[in-house]
Amino acid sequence: MMTAPLEGQRYVRVRQQRKRVDFADIIRELCDDIYPDADKVVLVMDNLNTHNVASLYEAFEPCEAWRLAEKLEIHHTPKHGSWLNMAEIELSILSRQCMNDYFESINELTTGIAAWESSRNEKKSGIHWRFTTDDARIKLRKLYPTI
Repeated sequence: MMTAPLEGQRYVRVRQQRKRVDFADIIRELCDDIYPDADKVVLVMDNLNTHNVASLYEAFEPCEAWRLAEKLEIHHTPKHGSWLNMAEIELSILSRQCMNDYFESINELTTGIAAWESSRNEKKSGIHWRFTTDDARIKLRKLYPTI
């Protein structure tokens, strides 16, 4: 799940597994196809073991991995803060709105998710984010430096 909350867009890719090469392929799609003209692509990700630059080097030649890594600005959510990750919120919405049916195959699942994605993207559905900076300073106070 990739989401661009300010644009009201999301990009869902169905894979059999969550391997490093799958993550790397999605990063290349993000950089080369979705945002080819961007100087930097800012990613906010959870701490899944595949969600790092090392995955790029495992999947691609070093020069290609370096090119992609240089285009990224990566921020990880706190280990127990996946609720801060808007992609996780989108996955929750996907689960509630689209996953009520049984899917016979991965193709059927992919088709169902593509229809959901298209509908939400056409509407430019956003996320009503209610977590303020003040809330963050209270909830995440251990992460802020003390003076």
